[in-house]
Amino acid sequence: MKNARRRSTAGFTLAEVLAALLFMAIVIPVAIEGMHVASRAGTVSERKGEAARMAQRLLAENLVTTNLNQAVQGGTLTEGQREFNWTLHSDPWNQDPYQNVIRQLTVEVKFKAQNQEYAVRMSTLVDSSQQ
Repeated sequence: MKNARRRSTAGFTLAEVLAALLFMAIVIPVAIEGMHVASRAGTVSERKGEAARMAQRLLAENLVTTNLNQAVQGGTLTEGQREFNWTLHSDPWNQDPYQNVIRQLTVEVKFKAQNQEYAVRMSTLVDSSQQ
């Protein structure tokens, strides 16, 4: 009688093994996709930080050195092996109809992360009468 009990509790049934394999077949692809999404989010976040620093630097440099009447400027910056394309727009600030000396500088820095294009945009207001 003791041997009969040991045999019945000694292993897994075929149904239990198949259920475990089915569970693994569902969970493993979902877990791998989750890791892929997390990796992409980390990469995009890192590159957005770099692009934001570049945008801030470009705005600061253009506040000091640029003719604000030049409507659009652009170029490419390289940091390490990464390329960042940027454009700078100088537009009249039309929020106050009684003034015409305030301009809005907007810089957009574009970059690629895992074969998708992303962009960071920053703006500031400038008093063009002091140029």
